Amino acid sequence: MATQTITTEFYVLFPSPRNEHRGVFTHQVFVQHPYAIIHLPDYGLAGPASLFAACRREDNKMGQLVTFERADDARRFERLFTPD
Repeated sequence: MATQTITTEFYVLFPSPRNEHRGVFTHQVFVQHPYAIIHLPDYGLAGPASLFAACRREDNKMGQLVTFERADDARRFERLFTPD
């Protein structure tokens, strides 16, 4: 089965099959660790979030993009995230 690709102004995104929410939300954090394990339920987020494998278009840097509906969830993720 082919993976759906989402192209935005800044990223080419490949959705995680484990996403509960499929949308790309307003608040975004790019993680430059493409192989880090990110399990969103572990962060105790208050609102919806989604995870994508991502290629940043400006420099073709691979990583992951985590998007959040709430700005406080994005700040919480940035504070708690540590790469493997």
